[in-house]
Amino acid sequence: MNATDQPDDSSAHVDKGKQRAQDPTERTPLLGSSSALLNDAAASIPADSHRRLRATLTTVFLVSLSICIVLFVFLALLALSYASKASNLKPEDIVNHHLVFAGPDKVDVLNVTKEGVWLHVHGRIGLDAGKAIDINTDLEDGPLRELWKAIGRWSVCTLDRVSVNMSTITVTPEYGTAPLVLLDIAPLELPLSVDPPEDLTWLTPVSMPVHVQLTANNTHVIEFLKDSWRTGILSVRAEVGQARVRGGGLDRTSWRSTFHGQLSNIRTSIHIKIPSIPGLPHQLPFPALSNLIALQSFNISSHPNNLNLAATASILTPTKLSLSAPSLPFLVSLPASATPLASVSSFPTTITYPNTTLSIEGHILPIAASALPALAEFLARYLSGESNTIQITTPLLPGYEVSAEFPAPDPRPQILRDVTIKDMKIRPVGTIFVASGIVQGRIVLPAGMHMHLDVEYVLPDVLVFDGEVPPAPEPGYLRAQVAAPLRGRGGRGDAPPMPEEPPLPNPLPDRAFAHIRPDAWLPAVSAPMEPEEGMGAAYAVSARVVDVPLEVLPGRQKEFSNFVGKVIFGSEGATAGLLGSAAVAVTVEGLPLDAPGRKAGEIALAGLPFQGSVHIKKR
Repeated sequence: MNATDQPDDSSAHVDKGKQRAQDPTERTPLLGSSSALLNDAAASIPADSHRRLRATLTTVFLVSLSICIVLFVFLALLALSYASKASNLKPEDIVNHHLVFAGPDKVDVLNVTKEGVWLHVHGRIGLDAGKAIDINTDLEDGPLRELWKAIGRWSVCTLDRVSVNMSTITVTPEYGTAPLVLLDIAPLELPLSVDPPEDLTWLTPVSMPVHVQLTANNTHVIEFLKDSWRTGILSVRAEVGQARVRGGGLDRTSWRSTFHGQLSNIRTSIHIKIPSIPGLPHQLPFPALSNLIALQSFNISSHPNNLNLAATASILTPTKLSLSAPSLPFLVSLPASATPLASVSSFPTTITYPNTTLSIEGHILPIAASALPALAEFLARYLSGESNTIQITTPLLPGYEVSAEFPAPDPRPQILRDVTIKDMKIRPVGTIFVASGIVQGRIVLPAGMHMHLDVEYVLPDVLVFDGEVPPAPEPGYLRAQVAAPLRGRGGRGDAPPMPEEPPLPNPLPDRAFAHIRPDAWLPAVSAPMEPEEGMGAAYAVSARVVDVPLEVLPGRQKEFSNFVGKVIFGSEGATAGLLGSAAVAVTVEGLPLDAPGRKAGEIALAGLPFQGSVHIKKR
């Protein structure tokens, strides 16, 4: 049989039953068929297992969805309950019962302008949000209510704070409508608290700028202060038109900012007890400024073109509030003159308890002719030991005026001292007697007055006594007078007009026998001296008296004859007491008085009392 007749083994062979696995060759695949494996696994999973898996997944999904829905509804109802609590709050309740402000602990005056006063107020503030929406801990609450409150407290603590932006605050009397003060407060952060302690330790320190604008109706403000002083309580009502509230801080934007709201027409009454002032009970009228301020010292000094002022005063401070103020300008006027006489500024000051020291400095303003009578009366009263009323204003608060008392010097200033007549001679001329000599004395200015003076003229008006002057002279004879005399501008040789001659005292003092008064001003010479301790500038003054008539007083011819007899026939001569007043014309360096018809800086002082003596011997 040939090869073609043999059967094809590869096509005719059929594997049946089990046989030995064939050995792998280079064409054998590394991995077996995957479809066969999957088919085997699928075939091994029963059909009911598929059903159980689908049921389990469906159950898990439905349970999760139900829990989410229930939780969402719960949170929504919870939020709705909190929102309902918050929405039912009245602005007055928040301000009066839940908002707590302690202070102010410190107030800094940043700036004062005609538009108002800028303050920086330091204090402590907090909002008891737990009390406001009733989520503070209560031991009597049940588990569910305590859970509800606990979630609310957690929410408040998470929110932490809110930002508040208010419109202008109008302050009026509690039972009035006319505004007293307008306040503008910068936006501020308000911390939220729950379960605060009983004390104020939970409050947060805060500082905020505040703009204060007083009403232009100063009469209304003064009357309100007087009424409040009488009752001892400052009762006002504060009104805010609108307050916008937003969650979170001022400078931070976060999810908290989505919580926002608005409060309108906020009104609250405020009652502040007025501190008592020792010696000034509230039953008495509103105290004058002179009861609150005591002038400790003042100084007037000459400069080439001005008179400079400096003063120190003590202010009674009834409160422990820490307050600092910058330098503030003031104008000082006299009631009889609407023209300001001095411009001063206060030094930066910090208010301290119970007294505050206030220092000021400034200068005398140019003196108008219309203000001369008022200035003359002021100086005359001061030199006579009498107090004066002054008015204090500030250009920063137009319309507001405060009256104060410029205290009288105590004791009364003795301007002329150690007056005597050197080399005094009395001789007859016809039917009268005349006196000659050199009038000498010292001009000592009151404490604090350190002006440079040039004494140009003096005019003594003297009562002559037999012996030393008796005590207790008639006070009415010693009233000081001041004038700015009209005169030419011819220098020292052009004397001012004569002052009015004062009347003789009635009755005449004991042992007074003669009256000496020159008919014209006596040219004088002055030179500065070393001032006494506690006194102002001092000057030695002298003027020559030549043949001035010696007028014998009515009914005192006998006393005059006795005195002349002692001089002529006594070996030791006689002592003559001198009592009277004098007028002086002085030029004050720096006094801004240069009106037409008046010499620059010149004033005439009259009625300056003096007392002295002179020993007269026969020549």
